[in-house]
Amino acid sequence: MAKTRPLAARRRPSALADYVGQVHVLGPGKPLREAIERGDLHSFILWGPPGTGKTTLARLSAHQANAEFVQISAVMAGVKDIRDVVARASQERGMGRATVLFVDEVHRFNKAQQDAFLPYVEDGTLIFIGATTENPSFEVNSALLSRARVYKLQPLSDDELSRIVRAALAAEFTDVTVSDDALSQLVASADGDARRALGQLELAVDLASAENGSTTITETTIEEITRGLARRFDKGGEAFYDQISALHKSVRGSDPDATLYWFARMMDGGCDPFYVARRAIRMATEDIGNADPRALELALNAWQVQERLGSPEGELAIAQALVYMACAAKSNAVYEAYKAAQQAVAEGGSLEVPMHLRNAPTPLMKDSGYGDNYRYPHDEPEGYAAGVDYLPESLTGLRFYRPVDRGLELKVRQKLEHLRALDKNAVDGPSS
Repeated sequence: MAKTRPLAARRRPSALADYVGQVHVLGPGKPLREAIERGDLHSFILWGPPGTGKTTLARLSAHQANAEFVQISAVMAGVKDIRDVVARASQERGMGRATVLFVDEVHRFNKAQQDAFLPYVEDGTLIFIGATTENPSFEVNSALLSRARVYKLQPLSDDELSRIVRAALAAEFTDVTVSDDALSQLVASADGDARRALGQLELAVDLASAENGSTTITETTIEEITRGLARRFDKGGEAFYDQISALHKSVRGSDPDATLYWFARMMDGGCDPFYVARRAIRMATEDIGNADPRALELALNAWQVQERLGSPEGELAIAQALVYMACAAKSNAVYEAYKAAQQAVAEGGSLEVPMHLRNAPTPLMKDSGYGDNYRYPHDEPEGYAAGVDYLPESLTGLRFYRPVDRGLELKVRQKLEHLRALDKNAVDGPSS
């Protein structure tokens, strides 16, 4: 008889002792493990990447508690489906049996769906277990979060995936052999995802059987079925923001190697190169600034190369800009100065422009004092009108921009210190 169920479904553990991974939440003495073993379940959300055992753990939890297990998808289910589940759960409760409502992709639940079952979670009619690949802090409503504990599941390690694959071989494919190198290659390509590892194993077995009747899975077989597979990246979810954060912080931390790694990871996962190019401009202005103004120029150039030539030339130009920025002198002085200026504007209201700074295009404005006593810097010694204030009167002497002592800003700092000394001499007179 043909095996119509996928290998991953056939190999789903039926007992907690067979569950592989997530020791940080299921190890001896951990609260979730103790609750499951006692059959004393609470509502919880399982948050983790695909193939880390979220659905399996939910099923095992319900089985251990001898509870009815009902699975719905947040994408497919409507309010009517939830009401039907509640009706069944009420009947089970009347017979002394609990019901676990497992909601896959719970981050897609809308408010109406949540409102339909939340009261029944509160009164104990339902034990709610949700599964999500997205950060619940951003994707799940606070009302639901307050009623469920969150457990973060981690990608499976290579050792854990190897155990799963070897167990599947021993149970399902006793006449198939896999070299150690091929197994390592398969595990690495699974990227912490047990479902992907088992799916690739199943494909490899089929392909190996078709090659001259051979029952040996080789590295060539694995390479054939894994060609083009992307690493974990969701183009908008938590993995996306984690990786762009790592890239930005690697540039800020002056680590060109980590910078290249995270850039390559994002490109490998299918990230839009223009997004990284835009972020490179942010890095150049936020973290480098006037310590090395060439960084902004390179970032803009890289964007133009990507726009005009596309891949791979554009990606290489972005990589060049990122590496340059990682190695460049760093300063966030302009970034901090701009924030301080914004705060001063927000707190100060509509302060008047000083009269000497106003334009006077008409006789009336001139007669009213507009532009009086303005000193033209180009006519002054060193091209600087020492002692002149350019801020509103109530803000005179306020300093937003404080250059650092690195890169070009060291020269800028020295220049400003010299000009401040000229201002002091103009107001106080030369020191004796």
